[in-house]
Amino acid sequence: MPTPRTALRALVCLLIVLPVAPAAGQGTRVDSFPLPNRPVSRIVAPRWIAEEDRDSYGEAETVLRLLQIGPGSRVADIGAGDGYYVAALAARVGATGMVYGEDIEPRYLRLLRDRVADEGWKNVQVIEGTAGDPKLPPTSIDVALMIHMYHEISSPFELLHRLAPAFRAGGRLAILDVDGPTDRHGTPPRLLVCELQAMGYLRVRREEMADGAYLMIFSAPDAVRRTTSATDVRERVAKANCRP
Repeated sequence: MPTPRTALRALVCLLIVLPVAPAAGQGTRVDSFPLPNRPVSRIVAPRWIAEEDRDSYGEAETVLRLLQIGPGSRVADIGAGDGYYVAALAARVGATGMVYGEDIEPRYLRLLRDRVADEGWKNVQVIEGTAGDPKLPPTSIDVALMIHMYHEISSPFELLHRLAPAFRAGGRLAILDVDGPTDRHGTPPRLLVCELQAMGYLRVRREEMADGAYLMIFSAPDAVRRTTSATDVRERVAKANCRP
């Protein structure tokens, strides 16, 4: 008959060789979204460069003209910062339009809310989103803007997935960026097209800006092209295999 010490030694050996089941939550969850296969830039400022410099290049005027934004348009500025584009949009869409100024940084949101209140813009709604969700109402927008910020989105595939239902029929996404490394506040155009098309957004056109940046316009995914779940997103992203 084995002694208590011998029985204890056998039990310890058994525990060592038995496989250990993973703890709950470990591994890939069904509801988890993939991360980009590239670096992400830090969010460092509520604006790209001084507004006077941007005006001298005609940046906002050119972007809004190319997108044919006018009275009655409904537009979301994702990563609005302190409101450079929100100001231009509020004047352009008029009383019958709507501007959603979205950001995730509390300090930038305070600056934006103060600016909206000071200017008395009645056609602007400030929205606090998250890194993976712009929190826009369904079928609320004709156009979404991402101005010099796509490279700062830490969960771009989740955000694009959750953004898609916000578009009305014929909706478009316009991304303004520079051709450069994603950890240095740029996005190579080929990489941008790869990531967006994996999510059902189709390239429409590319325009070159006066300051050397580029504007890429995509059609938003319709019901057929839209991703349906985190699993669907993971499969599409893996198949696309987008790399810098």
